[in-house]
Amino acid sequence: MPKIKFTIITLFPEALKPYLDSSMLYKAQDRGIIAIEYVNLRDFGLGPHKSVDDTPYGGGDGMLLRCEPVFAAIESVKAVSSDAEVILPTPVGMTWNQDLARQFAGVNGVDARGQSQETPGGASTPEAPSDPTSSISGPKTPQNASGRHYIILCPHYEGYDERILTIVDHKISLGNYVLTGGELPALILIDSISRLLPGVLGGETSALIESF
Repeated sequence: MPKIKFTIITLFPEALKPYLDSSMLYKAQDRGIIAIEYVNLRDFGLGPHKSVDDTPYGGGDGMLLRCEPVFAAIESVKAVSSDAEVILPTPVGMTWNQDLARQFAGVNGVDARGQSQETPGGASTPEAPSDPTSSISGPKTPQNASGRHYIILCPHYEGYDERILTIVDHKISLGNYVLTGGELPALILIDSISRLLPGVLGGETSALIESF
């Protein structure tokens, strides 16, 4: 079973697949270290046109991502994997960094249970990451025996219905800038987490000895 499964809820799965099916991430999937599945949000759209957006209640330009299709899409995943945790790329979230990537990967630092991990060489790593805020935003609970499962919601349009935040476990920001959608953040999250897992990079300690 994979160590980590990623389910990506997106309107544009075709924009993600070329990168995720290439290079190290392809090898990680081929070796069974990670698994990636795509859920097309349009499949849960409302009405004959499968609508997933609506105008803001308070007026203004742009469209907002509706909560009903998002709730239905997430519920369809959780019906099979109830422990899956929802990640939303959003400017209001905790800024992503390497310590958080280690927490979400469950290696080289504090794991999902807040316990210290051991490096492949057997040496124990510190119990707390260097960024004191990362322990706030890391995974909350241990996953089932088959591994962790993260649902990454890719928002689009001008924003999203604020009610969506009620079912989000982790709000993550990639920085102080605006993107068209959540697909690029999803790629960054999956890449930065997956490359830390044993067996993904070429050497056993490749991810331990690198630096910025």
